[in-house]
Amino acid sequence: MATAKKSKIIRLITPGLIFQSILIAGGYGTGAELSEFFFPSGSLGGLLSMVVSMICLSVVCAVTFEFARVFKTYTYLDFFKKLIGRFWILFEISYLILLFLVLSVVVAASGQNLYDVFGINKWVGIILLAAGVAYLVIAGTKVLVNVLSVWSYVLYTVYIIFMAICIVKFGGTIAEQLTVVKEINPGWVIGGGKYAFYNLACVAFILYTVTEMESRKEAIASGLIAGAIGIVPGIMLFITMIGKYPDIMTSAVPLNVILADLNIRWFQIIFLLVLFGTFIETGAGFIKAATDRLEKQFCTEENPRKWLRTTATVVFLLLGMFVANFGLTGLIAKGYGTITWVFFVVYIIPLLTIGIYKIYKHDKTVGGEQIK
Repeated sequence: MATAKKSKIIRLITPGLIFQSILIAGGYGTGAELSEFFFPSGSLGGLLSMVVSMICLSVVCAVTFEFARVFKTYTYLDFFKKLIGRFWILFEISYLILLFLVLSVVVAASGQNLYDVFGINKWVGIILLAAGVAYLVIAGTKVLVNVLSVWSYVLYTVYIIFMAICIVKFGGTIAEQLTVVKEINPGWVIGGGKYAFYNLACVAFILYTVTEMESRKEAIASGLIAGAIGIVPGIMLFITMIGKYPDIMTSAVPLNVILADLNIRWFQIIFLLVLFGTFIETGAGFIKAATDRLEKQFCTEENPRKWLRTTATVVFLLLGMFVANFGLTGLIAKGYGTITWVFFVVYIIPLLTIGIYKIYKHDKTVGGEQIK
C-alpha cells in the first residue's frame, strides 16, 4: 500500500516540479518579470494579481493535462493538431518567438549574475549556461526530469530561507507597503491574467510528464497542484521585493539589488548558484521541446540522425545569445507583453472552449469517463 501511495504522489507532483523548473527563469528568476507585470498594480495589488495568476495557471494546467490524457497527445505538436487542427502552426510560430525571448533572458541574466556577484566576465557565465543546457538536452528525458525535479526542491528550500531573511530585515517596510490601500491600482486582474497567459505556454512542453496519469481525477488534481507549485516561489520573491519597492523598479535585475542590500555573502553566493541552475533548467526545457519536435518529423528508425539534437541545441543557443544583445529590460517589456496575447488567442481560448467540448464529446462517444 505504501508503495502505491508513493507512486500516486509522484505522478501528481512531478508535472508541477518540471513546470516550475521550466517556468522560473523566464517567469520570475531575475525579478524583472515581476516588476513588469505586477508592481504597476502596487504592492498589495501586485500580490492579489499573483493570486489571479495562480488560479489561471492551475485551471489551464488541469484542463491541458486532462486533454492530453484523454487523447494521448504527449507532445505539443500532437496536442495542438488535436486541439485546433491545421491551425497548430500558429502555436508553433508563437512558441519559436517565445523560445528565443526566453533563451535571450536566461543568457543575459546568467552572464549578469556572475558578473555582479563575482566580477567574472559575462561570457564565462554564458558559456557555462550553454554547456549545462546542452548536457541536459542531449542526455535525454529521464536525466532531464530527474535533474529538474531535484533542483525544484533545492530552489524551494533556498527561496523559503531567502524570504525569511528578508522579512526579518525588511519586515516593517513590507507590512507598511501591504497596508497602503491606495496601492491597489487598477488593472491588477488583467496583469495577473497576462502573466499567466504567456507562462502557460510552458505547459505544452511538459506533456511527457503526464503519460502515467490513470484517471481524470489524477490529471485535474495534478494540474491544480502544478499551477500552485509553479507560482509560489514567484510569490515569495515578490514579497521580498516589496521591501525595496519602488527603488527596485529601475534595476534590470532587481534580485541582485536585494541580495546586495542583505550583505550576507555566503547566502548570496548559494542563492545565485541555485538560480543559475534554474536558468539552465529553463533553457533545457524549452530547447528539448524544439528538438523533440524536429526529431519527430525528420528522424526514423532507419535514419535516426543522432546528430540532429546536438546541432539544433547549439543553433538555438547561439541565436539566443544574439537576441540577448537587445537588452534584458527591453526584451521583457516589449517581447513578453506582445506574445502574451498571442498565446491567449491560440491556446487558452481554444483549450477552454474547443478543448473542453472535445473532452465532453469523447466521454459521450466512449460511454462516459470513470472518475477514480
